Amino acid sequence: MTEGQKFQLGTVGALSLSVVSSVSIVICNKALISSLAFTFATTLTSWHLLVTFCSLHVALWLKLFEHKPFDPRAVTGFGILNGLSIGLLNLSLGFNSVGFYQMTKLAIIPCTVLLETLFFRKRFSRSIQFSLAILLVGVGIATVTDLQLNALGSVLSLLAVITTCVAQIMTNTIQKKFKVSSTQLLYQSCPYQAMTLFIVGPFLDGLLTNQNVFAFKYTPQVLFFVVLSCLISVSVNFSTFLVIGKTSPVTYQVLGHLKTCLVLAFGYVLLHDPFSWRNILGILIAVVGMVIYSYHCTVESQQKANEAATQLPQIKESESVPLISVEKGTGINDGVAKVPVWNSNKDLHA
Repeated sequence: MTEGQKFQLGTVGALSLSVVSSVSIVICNKALISSLAFTFATTLTSWHLLVTFCSLHVALWLKLFEHKPFDPRAVTGFGILNGLSIGLLNLSLGFNSVGFYQMTKLAIIPCTVLLETLFFRKRFSRSIQFSLAILLVGVGIATVTDLQLNALGSVLSLLAVITTCVAQIMTNTIQKKFKVSSTQLLYQSCPYQAMTLFIVGPFLDGLLTNQNVFAFKYTPQVLFFVVLSCLISVSVNFSTFLVIGKTSPVTYQVLGHLKTCLVLAFGYVLLHDPFSWRNILGILIAVVGMVIYSYHCTVESQQKANEAATQLPQIKESESVPLISVEKGTGINDGVAKVPVWNSNKDLHA
């Protein structure tokens, strides 16, 4: 199996793990919040990150991955920014209608494209842009119902979009810049994310629900779903960093909208949530957009691989020709005094 095939297999595995784990945790949290009235989402996320860090620490102790320290300022800033983005998304949901919150999530893709184009000079082809537009229209039709605007909610949504985009772009760039794996980055940033949310979580949850998370009555059923949610979150957090590192922040957002469509479908089948022709139409349009996006991403990646493969022999040939020509005395600068060039093989035979 070639390196390219191994990379593609790893990417498919990461995408599959992300979809399965994310849909599972949404269904688990929906039962926890809707059925058991445990509405402390931000505090729950801090517990998720704490359990994830403990699990990775055990994996490190078992030598399943290698600890690789790097720039502590980058890790600290990245961890705090990730924690703030989660808190801002929860605040956006609390101070806006569900429809406006869904619009906020839809805005993450165009914002990410804009930031990567402006600051990283990354180019997105017309085909990719067209497929993303189809996807966003489909998800919008399926999820956006009402749009009630207010000043505070709009500001919170804007901050949530910006921090989420920057955090996801940093997830990709840090892994490439410092040559760390998704596991290594997650292990080092988890404590800062967990600490940020553990500090602001109870305050935000109290502000949004008018309840105290520490005064909540934890029945055995609630504890079971909390523990289950924390265990699934290990896979969710790991696959998130893995997908962004192997693909891109935009692809991760596309995958996120696929999860949304699957959650709507599973909610209808398993939990008997209300479902309309608008949901079905939106999901179908979104799936078409995802298929087109995946097709063009595959075609463009193959084209880049072929271009790199054809350029490599040309580079090697251009590097070797001057040495041969100088040694034979037929270089480009004929007529100019040439400095003697020693051949290592001739030196050995001398």
